Amino acid sequence: MSTKEKVREKNREKEAVSFNNEIVVYNDDVNTFDHVIDTLMRVCSHTAEQAEQCSLIVHYNGKCTVKTGPIDKLKPQCTQLLEAGLSAEII
Repeated sequence: MSTKEKVREKNREKEAVSFNNEIVVYNDDVNTFDHVIDTLMRVCSHTAEQAEQCSLIVHYNGKCTVKTGPIDKLKPQCTQLLEAGLSAEII
């Protein structure tokens, strides 16, 4: 393997590791569909359709991954979801 190939491989590994994080939102008996949808649109930049689909998945499956990406971008979004009263965590 050439030096160029080794460098490319290392870069691919870094990219793969940095995007393995996801925000998961959990179902609760407190928040309305409208509140969840509005919050996902505001915090995660979801379209109305994406936010509605996520809220239905959360309702019927108990949880849904709503965002993936590097940890430094997910932390503030997860904090905003928690401040809005949603049950969420980064995994």
